[in-house]
Amino acid sequence: MAAGARLEAMRRRVRLSRAAVWTVIAAGPVALAVAITSTPTATEAAPQDRSSVVQPVAAVAADPAGYAQVFMNAWLRSSADDTTTAQARLAQSMAPDVDLPDPLPDAQAEPASVTAVRSAHADGGTWQVTVAAQFADGTLRYFTVPVTTNTTGTSCTVTGAPAIVAGPDRTAPAESPYTVTVPNGELNRAVTEFLAAYLTGAGEVDRYLAPGIHLTAVSPAPFTAVTVRQILAAEEAAGGEQVPGNGTRVHVQATTEAHDRTGRWPLAYELTLTARSGRWEIAVLGSLTRRGGGGGS
Repeated sequence: MAAGARLEAMRRRVRLSRAAVWTVIAAGPVALAVAITSTPTATEAAPQDRSSVVQPVAAVAADPAGYAQVFMNAWLRSSADDTTTAQARLAQSMAPDVDLPDPLPDAQAEPASVTAVRSAHADGGTWQVTVAAQFADGTLRYFTVPVTTNTTGTSCTVTGAPAIVAGPDRTAPAESPYTVTVPNGELNRAVTEFLAAYLTGAGEVDRYLAPGIHLTAVSPAPFTAVTVRQILAAEEAAGGEQVPGNGTRVHVQATTEAHDRTGRWPLAYELTLTARSGRWEIAVLGSLTRRGGGGGS
């Protein structure tokens, strides 16, 4: 009965609509035009969806750290006594209003390396870039360089002379998550043999990897021998003598000594291993993020 009542109501509305149309037609074309123009259009009736309006995003100037590094390298190798050298011309082209240094003839002024270590963004395209310069005698100096750049980094200018500043403070290292000693056993063997294959080419790397993991050995092999001195783990499961059940995952750090024709190199590797079928397999190399609380392995 309810369905029949709804159907009857629909039929009544259709009959009324038809009657209205015929009435307008009978009244003439003028009334028809009025009826059409007085009906709200879909565009007028629909409220504007303000959530779909794209708001402009403030552009962020490109970091000019590399530009400041190149400038400092040229500036430190320049002399006001000879502005025709390639380094002096480069420094002046990057900072037209900045004077060149004037080192003594016998001074060890040229740096062995120059590296940008920090960028601080001020208003607009203004930056303060901290650059570290290491000299041949072991001296390490830090400079701040004021740079202005556009939003794309295609236009940069050093706007003032560098300033020598104190270096960053030494931060206390975070507590190591590796507290479990890994004894001689399957895990120790897996790590030792994997690193030997990875760094010396002794054996195939793939045989030590978990299914689905792809890792290429260092090529050409940089070392002739690798000795693992100690392995520490972050989980107690790594300290047992028996390999745990399938899917068990542990994070370890291997302290090693690598040898080549030039000498001995102390190295450390972080690895993630998974247990499968009574053996340990390498799942991740060098990405233990537990220290910082991040994601990953």
